[in-house]
Amino acid sequence: MQVPFFPQSRYQCGPAALATVLVESGITITPDSLVPEVYLPERRGSLQLELMASARRHGRLPYEMPQDLEALLEEVAAGQPVLVLQNLGFAWLPRWHYAVVIGYDPLARDIMLRSGRQARRLESLHRFDRSWALADRWALRILRPGELPAVADAGVYLRTILNSRQSLPGTAVLHALERGMANWPDSADLAFAAANQARAAGSVDAAGKYYEQALRVDGEHLGALNNLADLLLENGEVERARELIDQALRSAPQDSSLRAVIEATSAEIEDRE
Repeated sequence: MQVPFFPQSRYQCGPAALATVLVESGITITPDSLVPEVYLPERRGSLQLELMASARRHGRLPYEMPQDLEALLEEVAAGQPVLVLQNLGFAWLPRWHYAVVIGYDPLARDIMLRSGRQARRLESLHRFDRSWALADRWALRILRPGELPAVADAGVYLRTILNSRQSLPGTAVLHALERGMANWPDSADLAFAAANQARAAGSVDAAGKYYEQALRVDGEHLGALNNLADLLLENGEVERARELIDQALRSAPQDSSLRAVIEATSAEIEDRE
């Protein structure tokens, strides 16, 4: 695994670790340029939220890994560096530290890290897992839009994209969603999100196709029923729009948060009939 190394200054392991994974992902950046974005002087360090927000600002998707050692090792075995938070102190007296896991030796049972001023720090799996567990086993993969982690969950992947969409170009968001649809064709929520993104970009045909895909997976998906009905109404296909919105009205519970939206769409269709 070819991963850059940036020696960490005191209290600035966050910028150095983030620069490591950003550069590996194709971004040209230095830890010094990240300090204003992620370093909090009053805390003498960086918080996870700042690291994730910074990754988004630089056009990347911060994917939170499962809190599971086997998943971490599988990701690293696939050649992917993983940013981790460790507590090198105690639960009652923490000493927080960011590092990047770059390898694992299954025979020696050693984890290899970019850590502090060490480009190739070896820690026993037991010692690493203890310090990682004391930091709630937080780990982060930095993804290019359209890239998938080796250990991937459709729901987490979708949430990662939705949390990042305000920071990314619309084309990058749609590309990431379409990549997810290809990997999880049975996810109605991914297809629904892709349809909404395509519609926002003015790609009406793609939006209709993706709404239809969501409904093939889940025929009672209220969001897809409503939004496809609204799209069809815009295109003058009033009869089909009425069929879909009637189905949505039959399926939506009275206390559903979407009920009012569906009823509003239904009223618009009635006005056109």
